[in-house]
Amino acid sequence: MKVIDLIKGSSRTAFSFEILPPLKGHSIANVYKVIDKLREFEPKYINITSHHSEYVEKVQPDGNIRKVNVRKRPGSVAIAAAIQNRYGITAVPHIICKGFTKEETEYALIDLHFLGVYDLLLLRGDEKTFDAGRNPDLYHAHATDLQCQVNLFNQGVALDDSPFEQFDSPFSYGMACYPEKHEEAPNMDADIRFAIEKVKNGADYLVTQMFFDNAKYYAFVERLRSEGVTVPIIPGIKPVVFRNQLTVLPRVFRADIPEPLASELRQCRTDDEAKTAGIEWAILQCRDLIAHGAPSLHFYTYLASDSVCRIAKAVY
Repeated sequence: MKVIDLIKGSSRTAFSFEILPPLKGHSIANVYKVIDKLREFEPKYINITSHHSEYVEKVQPDGNIRKVNVRKRPGSVAIAAAIQNRYGITAVPHIICKGFTKEETEYALIDLHFLGVYDLLLLRGDEKTFDAGRNPDLYHAHATDLQCQVNLFNQGVALDDSPFEQFDSPFSYGMACYPEKHEEAPNMDADIRFAIEKVKNGADYLVTQMFFDNAKYYAFVERLRSEGVTVPIIPGIKPVVFRNQLTVLPRVFRADIPEPLASELRQCRTDDEAKTAGIEWAILQCRDLIAHGAPSLHFYTYLASDSVCRIAKAVY
């Protein structure tokens, strides 16, 4: 069953989470450990992040510096299939623009459909770690461009415009949105227009960037509803686990930390204390979201799976 149907068919606020593929050389067993820890909360779906290869500079024996392509993690296609086959839980691989050519994206879509994975999350990807020197004609510039490719694929049109037999189960997909504005958007009005465009062009639901102030999520949802957007808008939850995240998260993700939480974190002397404060805040945040009818809670578990488990125990 597809994510949109799982969300709409749930009798309560759905639970889902995102995992990170293991580092190169590590077993998928680490992924399974996170899933086994969170299975008791009946996740409706599990997202798998996608990380493109990166170019790093390496000093050669002759002293010259050469750029070397390094891929640090396995692809999300294989991991999505492994999760879905092992657990019977809908897997949602991230498909990203940056670092993957349009042709590589098409290959991934072919493989995913063959493996019975029909849900995607379409994202631009991290601009900061992408080598802008590569041919831009090979890559999608924006998630909405990637969206067009997936839409054409669903219609039976290949990248080279050649037709093929349409699938019985076309891909369903969600896309990202930003209650506190994407860092590159000139203003909130522009960001709202981008979100509307994603839905207009076929996104079945939107998932937010992490936020810590529910009022900003509610205002964002209300604004989109006033513009005629009716798809589920799923809040993304990331519990604080380290003291330095008081400054790191606002800088990297442009997510404001409300003063009550900021004050608690400033008083923490250890990461364990910060982790406890983060859990307590997220529990209050999630309970409030559930009370306001959030369709689902989507947790970012990177370095935070223990915290997510404790939060889920408190709210589900």
